[in-house]
Amino acid sequence: MNIDRRSFAALAPAFALGGLVPRIARAQAGAFPSKAIRIVCPFAPGGGSDFIARLTAARLAERIGQPVLVDNRPGAGGTLGTDIGVKAAPDGYTLLLVAGSYTVNPALYKLGFDPVADITPVIQLSRGAYVLCVNPRVEARSLQELLALARKDPGKLTFASSGAGGHLHVVTEYMFEMAKAKATHVPYKGTGPAVSDLLAGNVDMLFAGTEALMQHVKAGKLRALAVSTAKRLRAYPDIPSVAESGLPEYDVVAWHGLVAPKGLPPAVLAKLSTELNAMLRAKDVEERLEPTGVGAAGGTPEEFGALIRAEIVRYGKVIREAGIKAE
Repeated sequence: MNIDRRSFAALAPAFALGGLVPRIARAQAGAFPSKAIRIVCPFAPGGGSDFIARLTAARLAERIGQPVLVDNRPGAGGTLGTDIGVKAAPDGYTLLLVAGSYTVNPALYKLGFDPVADITPVIQLSRGAYVLCVNPRVEARSLQELLALARKDPGKLTFASSGAGGHLHVVTEYMFEMAKAKATHVPYKGTGPAVSDLLAGNVDMLFAGTEALMQHVKAGKLRALAVSTAKRLRAYPDIPSVAESGLPEYDVVAWHGLVAPKGLPPAVLAKLSTELNAMLRAKDVEERLEPTGVGAAGGTPEEFGALIRAEIVRYGKVIREAGIKAE
């Protein structure tokens, strides 16, 4: 192909730009991260979600050589902080911690964003279970016996939750709907007050995280009947699962993960995925998580995105069928 001098002069800037763009892209990807990263945690300090956020921040900072800060923004079932995280700049410097409640909220609240289309899934950080505990005055010593009582006298037994429309409320209703049994919901403003009233005998049962309940089980103040995951927890092998206790399709994972706003550059996503997966494989992270009954998850952004989509569908159905409303 022959190109005269004038044509070459006209095309030269394009050739130069064509070579420059990939170099700029590579340089930008190589520079990430060049400043502090913020993890927006849409829950109050001191809870299980805050623990996961701070453990992640500390270990990720060690790996990338930049500060990673936790920004707690609680309120409205986690939707306030979530809105902040989702609408941040898609540059990798603002990440959002999400939990199971993220997949419950679309059926309960009028959100200002699309929970699937407006995010970039990054990684599932943890995989744990809820444990169903009863006050010792409750006659049931197994889940089968508890469900039999609930069927015999519908609504007499009471169950606590961390709030109407919260994840703990929804997964408990899910169990009773599946078992064709009924108990009366008593909402609290947080897991702490719910545990306190369960210990006092003001409510009969509570499905909550192992970190909130197992210390009281070990002290003999509560009785653990089942864990929510399909298989037993390695940390508590004597507690059967709901699935093996008569509801084989019940499998609820208590999880946390990180997402970013939509439009996150692929090179930045790849960098975050690589560093976070390596962090989760570290022995000291496993040692911090295991005593709480929680395990490190990891995996690809695509796998985490599939989990989010599936749980939005599942819990939306539960909420509609049980007539659950937010506070």
